Amino acid sequence: MVKTKTSSFGASARLSHDSSDFYNSKLYKEQNDKIKKRVYIENKINPSIINKIHLKSSENMEELRNESIHLMVTSPPYNVGKEYDEDLSLEEYRLLLKNVFTEVYRVLVHGGRACINIANVGRKPYIPLHAYIIEDMQKIGFLMRGEIIWDKSSSAGTSTAWGSWQSATNPTLRDTHEYILVFSKENFNRHPNGRKSTIDKEEFLEYTKSVWRFPAESAKRVGHPAPFSLELPSRLIKLYTLEGDVILDPFIGSGTTAIAAKHLNRNFVGYEINKEYKNLADKRLLNEFSQQKLLH
Repeated sequence: MVKTKTSSFGASARLSHDSSDFYNSKLYKEQNDKIKKRVYIENKINPSIINKIHLKSSENMEELRNESIHLMVTSPPYNVGKEYDEDLSLEEYRLLLKNVFTEVYRVLVHGGRACINIANVGRKPYIPLHAYIIEDMQKIGFLMRGEIIWDKSSSAGTSTAWGSWQSATNPTLRDTHEYILVFSKENFNRHPNGRKSTIDKEEFLEYTKSVWRFPAESAKRVGHPAPFSLELPSRLIKLYTLEGDVILDPFIGSGTTAIAAKHLNRNFVGYEINKEYKNLADKRLLNEFSQQKLLH
């Protein structure tokens, strides 16, 4: 096998690649100082609160012990006037998310992962929510692993929000993508604790690409104004967790993260402040797995 290493012009291959020169550079010195090595701790969750959706704010997840969650997957409300959003200022919105994600940091195990699906909003001016979230997550202490571009163009519909039609006076971009921001707590590696991966070769090759292409979910079909596509949490759960792990969604909405977790033989904990959507999520879970039992 041909080995490669960092050079002045980069390297075309990455098989057995030696990147030590790059990670020892001045650019990375401060970044390396943020990585922590310590004894792995994993606390068990009380069985009475696992695999349930809790009707309360995730700003205080006192039910969850420190270092008991392996992965967070969520899509927070975008604060753009949908029926479940509050009308918050940008600073109020950032504070809400920072409060929740600080709690997430507390409950994640050493090396645990956090994945946030977010879309930027507005045009006059454009509000880069993903950039603000990255900044705030790093202030909390999270290490950023990368970002995935979710290309939704196959289900983008026939948007006509072009601004000035065929004119340079004020053309506007039509977003056909969202971001999935990926972080780790303290370390990029995670202790397997005796559990096994369930991702196959083809899935691993596809899911480790930084651009994902699959359609969005229909809000009308699910009954929620901004539902996840089941494909999104399923990919993240397969890529970043092991069988039997616990998945947290602090803004669980219609319950898609919980459905994905149970399909993949993981456990879940969810939080939702809207009783109507909690009931919807509970109903979807009941229907999904009642049908599954009938098939078997």
